Amino acid sequence: MKRISGGAFKPLQFITPRLVAGLLVLGLVGCSSKNTTPQFFASGYVADQGINRLWRENNAQNQPQTILNVYSPYFGGDTVITRYEYQDGQVHLVKETHATKTDLGVMLRFDEGGNVSFMQRQLPERREKLSSDDIERYKYEAAKILDVSSALQAGNVRLIQARWRQGVITTCAGEQVTPNLTVRSQVWLAKRATRSNDQLGLAWLTAPEGNELLLVANEDFCSWEPKESDL
Repeated sequence: MKRISGGAFKPLQFITPRLVAGLLVLGLVGCSSKNTTPQFFASGYVADQGINRLWRENNAQNQPQTILNVYSPYFGGDTVITRYEYQDGQVHLVKETHATKTDLGVMLRFDEGGNVSFMQRQLPERREKLSSDDIERYKYEAAKILDVSSALQAGNVRLIQARWRQGVITTCAGEQVTPNLTVRSQVWLAKRATRSNDQLGLAWLTAPEGNELLLVANEDFCSWEPKESDL
């Protein structure tokens, strides 16, 4: 069984957009000419009301092609899956769907000039156009997700998802591991484990500074985890 650790362990603060911005300003997150950037990269961060898990695909020139954002709210609400496609660093497509409410969703396409070429909001009983404020909000979110994803990738903040069963943690890639988690994360996992008779889904971030548990749920994250071929 592999133990995930990076030398002297330091607790990894929950990654938030504000923290990412601070790291960029301070120059603590940066690309090294010696490092090769992977074309497929998974990461994540904490939003105000939930968790964002990101899967990103770059082309051979390290330009963003697709980012899949899975947002899971802390309290109630449905998981929202948003697919962003980019051309030359600009958003080309936004497609938002819900995990269980399949009668809800948004589709936006933009031309090379950044103008809307198609837009639609799917509601339970009808379809409608989006307002100009809605369009600007989706464009802003697409740019923010791209910036945050780039910073997380540069800082090598990686997302790992796994299954927990009777004390054994197996990643979605099939590797048994023992992640070196903070005390808070260990207590969180232990409490959830006492209420589970079978299996839990785990998601955590690993970075040079350490590891931090993001999610523990009665859900098999591996059953839907995106692969490079899916993007």
